[in-house]
Amino acid sequence: MHVRNWTQGITFKAMGVGLLALLMLIPLLQVQDLIGERQGLQNEAQLKIAERWGGRQIVGGPVLIVPVRKAMQGEKGWISTDELRYVLPETLQVKGSLLTEIRRYGIYATPIYTATLGVSGQFRHDALAALANQGGEPQWDRAVLRVPLADVRGIRSLSALRIDGVDVLFGPGSGGIGGLSATEIAWPIDPHDTGATRDFSFDMRLAGTAALSFLPLARNTDVSLGGSWPDPGFAGAFLPESHAEKAAGFDAYWQVLDLNRSYGQQGTIAELEALAVQQSAFGVELYQPVGTYQRNERAGKYGILFIALSFVALFLFEALGRWRVHPVQYLMVGLALCTFYVLLLALSEQIGFAWAYAVAAAAVVAIIAGYAAAAARSRQAGATLGSLLVVVYALLYGLVISEQYSLLMGALALLAAIAVLMYLTRRIDWYGLGSEAAVPTGRMPS
Repeated sequence: MHVRNWTQGITFKAMGVGLLALLMLIPLLQVQDLIGERQGLQNEAQLKIAERWGGRQIVGGPVLIVPVRKAMQGEKGWISTDELRYVLPETLQVKGSLLTEIRRYGIYATPIYTATLGVSGQFRHDALAALANQGGEPQWDRAVLRVPLADVRGIRSLSALRIDGVDVLFGPGSGGIGGLSATEIAWPIDPHDTGATRDFSFDMRLAGTAALSFLPLARNTDVSLGGSWPDPGFAGAFLPESHAEKAAGFDAYWQVLDLNRSYGQQGTIAELEALAVQQSAFGVELYQPVGTYQRNERAGKYGILFIALSFVALFLFEALGRWRVHPVQYLMVGLALCTFYVLLLALSEQIGFAWAYAVAAAAVVAIIAGYAAAAARSRQAGATLGSLLVVVYALLYGLVISEQYSLLMGALALLAAIAVLMYLTRRIDWYGLGSEAAVPTGRMPS
């Protein structure tokens, strides 16, 4: 009686195939690291563009800064010190438009914009009077108006500030607001002026990269913004009250009250904490749906699943008696499948993701199908395996490009694959596969 070595059994072979599939995680993880490295290079390129053009901009309306002289008890008696206090406008209106384009640095690209902004609003006289009632002696002749701005390098043009019917030119800021840099003007105030409001307005052209946000530095802030970007992402502390998106661009309108933020209309400058001020910002991001590296990363996450499915297909070839597959041949097929992700990454940086995917998938399918046909000495085996890989890569592409339903599609595809495998193997005598007589001679499943 012939006794087979246990290492020749189907159980040992199945365990070996599973181990090989797990070993394929090593090159897949290396591919993920490579994607992260290339994405880091893209971020560096975007940063270089932002350094030269203008970064992610945050804009606010004018903030009145008034030094208040206070007497304090010191070690050597009473001394005078100045405390900076702020007053925010009663109203702030911003009307703007974005002209967008794609700027490249080498093979990497990022969206940039030039914003044309019209800013207007008013201060109330009673708010200024209330400042004098908080203790100390306001130095009205040293009052300034500061306009906070995230990146002053992006200023392309800035009109004079018209206030009280007088045009005053902006200059460099002597201090910031809420952790942001600022430009400012001197605004000596006559405390005896009994006018109810002080109106102001100015225009600005501002260059920036990827995002534009606004600060609700008024009791009532209204922002209307339109742009030519087809995929706006509304980000920050507040969503627009109304918006319209179309192929040619977008329009959005925000209204924010002082009750919606965590800092008051007036107080000491130290109370305008950087975190609180910047967390109240709202605006628009120039969103790019599923970028190249995000798609590559998503494809890689499904890599082990499709390698496992391909190995199962090879195992079925062997179980059904169509091709006795050696572990080295499993390894060759697995390495070819891993090469797909490297080729996809390299090509997608040059010709775009869709074309790169088609070329990489076609190359890998052709290689594996040809290898299977030669190794099994059967064109039918090569065609069958190639057809299976075409279905697999078509499914993977659908998972990668889908933004909202990729998880659902992946779960349904996995369930369907398991169901098909169970159906095809429902009559295989797994205990009997160790003997030659038990090898089935039925037709190749279609």
